Amino acid sequence: MQNKVKTLGELKNAGYTSRSIKDELRENLIKALQAGKDSFTGIHGYEQTVIPELERAILSKHNINLLGLRGQAKTRLARQLTHLLDEWMPIIEGSEINDDPMSPISRFAKNRIDEMGEKTPISWVHRTDRFFEKLATPDVTVADLIGDIDPIKAVNLKLSYADDRVIHFGMIPRANRCIFVINELPDLQARIQVSLFNILEEGDVQIRGFKLRMPLDMQFVFTANPEDYTNRGSIVTPLKDRIGSQILTHYPESLTVAKTITGQEATEKELRSCNISVPELAKDLLEQIGFEARKSEYIDQKSGISARMSITAYENLISTAERRAILQNNSSTTLRFSDFMGVIPAITGKVELVYEGEQEGADFVAHHLISQAAKTLFTTLFPKIEKLEKEEVEGVYDGVLAWFFEEGRFELLDDSTDKDYQKNLFRIQPLDLLIREFQPNTSKQSINFTKELILWALVEYKKLSKERITEGYSFQDLYGNFIKEL
Repeated sequence: MQNKVKTLGELKNAGYTSRSIKDELRENLIKALQAGKDSFTGIHGYEQTVIPELERAILSKHNINLLGLRGQAKTRLARQLTHLLDEWMPIIEGSEINDDPMSPISRFAKNRIDEMGEKTPISWVHRTDRFFEKLATPDVTVADLIGDIDPIKAVNLKLSYADDRVIHFGMIPRANRCIFVINELPDLQARIQVSLFNILEEGDVQIRGFKLRMPLDMQFVFTANPEDYTNRGSIVTPLKDRIGSQILTHYPESLTVAKTITGQEATEKELRSCNISVPELAKDLLEQIGFEARKSEYIDQKSGISARMSITAYENLISTAERRAILQNNSSTTLRFSDFMGVIPAITGKVELVYEGEQEGADFVAHHLISQAAKTLFTTLFPKIEKLEKEEVEGVYDGVLAWFFEEGRFELLDDSTDKDYQKNLFRIQPLDLLIREFQPNTSKQSINFTKELILWALVEYKKLSKERITEGYSFQDLYGNFIKEL
C-alpha cells in the first residue's frame, strides 16, 4: 500500500482504518500467538517467566515497567516490541508528531487537511523508525521530553509567544504513535517524572503555560534497576500508579541457558585469526564463574552481575588462546585452563565489591571466583572430597597425590607449545586413570582441560599446593617437600 497511496483520498479509498498503537500491538500479538510464532526472539531463559508476563501486559494494553538488575535484557525486550507493529504507518507529510491522516491532532495537520482536503499528501513510516529511546539522567529537562517555546520560530513566523505555533515539541510528542522507552527511570528527577502524569492518563501537554489537549497515542516502556531506588532515586508514587504492569526480570537460572546467551552475544569466530577449539567444559566453567559471583560474600549482590561479564570474559578467554597461537605461529590451538587468567580484567571491571572484597582486592576476588567455579564444577564430575573423608573416597585420588609426592614440583607454562603442554600433562598417568573411570566419555579435545581442572580442584580441597610463577603455575605436594626436608 505504501508504494501506491500518496494522498489522503487514496488512503480512504484503499479502506485504511486507523487504530491506536496499543490496539496495533495487541492485535498483532494475537496473530503471532495464533500462528504459533515467537513474539520475542533471541532472548533466552524468559520463556516461562518474563515473556508470558510481557504478553499479558500487551494484551491488557498497559504501559510497562521492566524492573531488574543490570544485564537482564530489559532494553532488548523493549526494542523487540517493534516486531509487533505494522510494517508501515501512514502520516500527514511534514507532520512533526506523526499525525494520523484519519485523526490529526496538531494544528499543522488540521490546517493542511482544511487547505488540501483529499489531496493532502501522505508519507509512510517504517516500524523500525517508530522506536524512541531516552536514557534518564539528572540533566534531562521538561523541555527535552515535552517541549518549549522556540523564539527563533516566533521571529521567523512573526508570531507572538501567545500563539501555540511557536512551540517546539520535545521527544515525547515527536514519538506520537510510537514506542517510547525511558531507561533507568529512577534516575529521572522527581519534577520531571511529574510532567509525565497527564501524558500517561489524560493526554494533556503543558508547555510554558500552554495547555494543549493533545491525545498522544503512545506505548510507554520504562526500565528500572532496584539498586537505583536506594543509591540515586526512586519512581514517584503517582507515576508508578499510572504504569499498568511492572515486570520483574532475572538472570539465567541454568548453565545451559547462560551458555546459550554468551554464545549468541560473543564475538563471532570468523573474526579470529586462527582456529580455536573450545572444550564444552571450559564454557561450563566460564558460566559457573558468574553463578559463583552472584552468591559471593565479596560482591555487592544488590548491584548484580551482568550477563555482559560472561560475554566479555568469553571474548577475553578466546583472545588469550589466540594470542598464544599467534606468538607460536600456529594456525590452531585448544583452550587451556590456564587461559582463564586472561578473563580477570573482564571480571574486575564488572563487579561491585563490598567492604570485605575491597580489603582483599579485585584481583584476589577474581582469582577466588575462578577457583570456586572449578571446585563446584569438579564435584559434578568426580567424587567430592569431604573434610572427614571415607577411605574409599580418599583412595580415589591417592594415585595423583602419590605421583606429586614422588615427583615434587610440576609446572604448567602459559606459553608452552601445544605439543609440550600435552606431553607435560601426559606425565601424570593417574589423571588419565581418573578420567577413564569417572568420565569415560570425555572428548579428545577436553581431556587436557579436564586434567587441569582436577589439579585446580585438588588445590582447593587442600590436597595440593599451587603458586604463580613468572611463566605459569607450579603445582606440588602439600606436605611432601616438608617431610623430605625433615
